[in-house]
Amino acid sequence: MAEIKDRENALIMETTKGQVVIEMYPELAPGHVARIKELAREGAYDGVVFHRVIDGFMAQTGDVKFGNSSKPTFAPSRAGMGGSDKPDLKAEFSNANHGRGACSMARAQNPNSANSQFFICFDDAAFLNRQYTVWGQVIEGMENVDKIKRGEPVQDPDKIVSLKVAADVK
Repeated sequence: MAEIKDRENALIMETTKGQVVIEMYPELAPGHVARIKELAREGAYDGVVFHRVIDGFMAQTGDVKFGNSSKPTFAPSRAGMGGSDKPDLKAEFSNANHGRGACSMARAQNPNSANSQFFICFDDAAFLNRQYTVWGQVIEGMENVDKIKRGEPVQDPDKIVSLKVAADVK
């Protein structure tokens, strides 16, 4: 496994395509990192599908309301329209680049509407810089992200099997 500098600020994500390790940036996006960790520790992301995956752009997931395939609220046609029961987050835009492997929060038109959904960039998406909050970077397993099934919406989507804070993994 990749060398994890700070286990409290790293995620181990098991997907249907394999493991992905994400280094989080609390210095850039403290509120967003805290939210991701909070939801991960609640198990909220376990079973959530990648509902919007655009080749050459990004893989989006994190709809813990309508996108969780293991919950009664799972609604594939609505995946991507929900979030958590927690309040939306204030934008934490920075100069961080939306390059390959960047992890950033999805949001609606309102800059302060990020909640639980996030995406991982396949390629450089610098046009998103300073408009979306980058909160982390894939440090291992990008080849597994590359294997995620494409679609808008995705038919029979891949999913997050589990998402855990590295400090919580024995």
